[in-house]
Amino acid sequence: MLNSFSAGQALRTAISWAALGLAAALLPLAAQSGPSASAQMPTLGDASDLGSAAERRLGNRIAREIYRDPDYVDDAVLMDYVQGIWQPLLAAARARGDLSPELAENFAWEILLVRDHTVNAFALPGGYLGVHLGLIAVVGNRDELASVLAHELSHVTQRHISRLISKQGQQTPWMVGAMILGALAASRNADAGNALMVGGQAVAAQTQLNFSRDMEREADRVGFGVMTQAGFEAQGFVTMFDKLQQAARLNDNGAYPYLRSHPLTTERIADMQARQALLAVGAAHAPATLEHAMVAARARVLVNPGVDTLRSLMQEADAVALATSAPLRQAGVLYGAALAASQLRDFALAKTYLERLTLLARDDVSALRLARLLAAEVALAAGAPALPSAPPLGFAAAVRRPELLLRAQLALQTGQGASSDGAAARTAAAQDLQTWVVVHPHDA
Repeated sequence: MLNSFSAGQALRTAISWAALGLAAALLPLAAQSGPSASAQMPTLGDASDLGSAAERRLGNRIAREIYRDPDYVDDAVLMDYVQGIWQPLLAAARARGDLSPELAENFAWEILLVRDHTVNAFALPGGYLGVHLGLIAVVGNRDELASVLAHELSHVTQRHISRLISKQGQQTPWMVGAMILGALAASRNADAGNALMVGGQAVAAQTQLNFSRDMEREADRVGFGVMTQAGFEAQGFVTMFDKLQQAARLNDNGAYPYLRSHPLTTERIADMQARQALLAVGAAHAPATLEHAMVAARARVLVNPGVDTLRSLMQEADAVALATSAPLRQAGVLYGAALAASQLRDFALAKTYLERLTLLARDDVSALRLARLLAAEVALAAGAPALPSAPPLGFAAAVRRPELLLRAQLALQTGQGASSDGAAARTAAAQDLQTWVVVHPHDA
């Protein structure tokens, strides 16, 4: 988990998604791991009794429930942006030796986007990682998002989930022993018996908390190395923790440090600053980009698609003061307003916002791409009959997932007649999709 104040909520959400029951699945899967599991050890830390194959099966069960959940979001634009950060992190973990060939082959390494406004992400068994849209909406740049993904990636590469299951198994005899002693003591003194039972449970719970905090520290340490080797700025780790610290002031439950599942955020900030100081090159703060501002705006719209929220975004774009704002703010507001207007079926107003956005992004290739993708998306939603079968995306060949999907959808919409142009558009779109699935079989 990313932070202390929302870890419990995210964990409850993940467990509720796994309707089959996570607890019921752990025992048979652990039993299946067999004696050979002792040879499967994490790169760092304690050994795990749960083999990688068993952990992947457990992750598959949970992931299937998430895919069925209404809050699962398959948004090509957001996923394309997140994958642009995720893939370099995976490559860096392999280069460092954190990601073993066995785990690289056996685990899924898939990102799941979740419609949740909280600033959080979570790792699931088998290499599945969940990212809340609320996190994408608040991070200030790619480095901050990379710090979160690197942290969660390190939970998986260090086998923290399987180690946690093993730790729980080791604690079971202690809890059973405490219950037996408590039952014996209760025959003489009921209060003493209850105290023994509660004391045994408290010892087990405290041991689990200590183990969880150690895993969080390890994920921070390993994730920092993965992130910096992947080419992201180390400052992103510090500024991300600053955001968590600000949010904690509103959400912190006030528990003492030794009662928390995560280290104090101030402690984690100090640790990252110390590691940053050891780098050969001075710390740099990567500025936010127009592309990131537009992606964050898209996440804000998708995470809260209520009518009142959409109208407020459009009002913000119509404000006179926006013209004097920084380009980053203008890009985010105009993108969010155009998407909001499209969802409210006001396509004329969406087109107006898009024209202003395209003019603002004309000198930024990445931002201009997102503006054109949104223009094609709005045209598709409007059902424009005169739209050419190849959307005006500005690319000679569609080689990325958002372009492929839009081209296919537009080919279906504009090429429904029996004309040769319509048939050719549908055939070309089908061939492109077939090629994509061959290269990315998990995306079928």
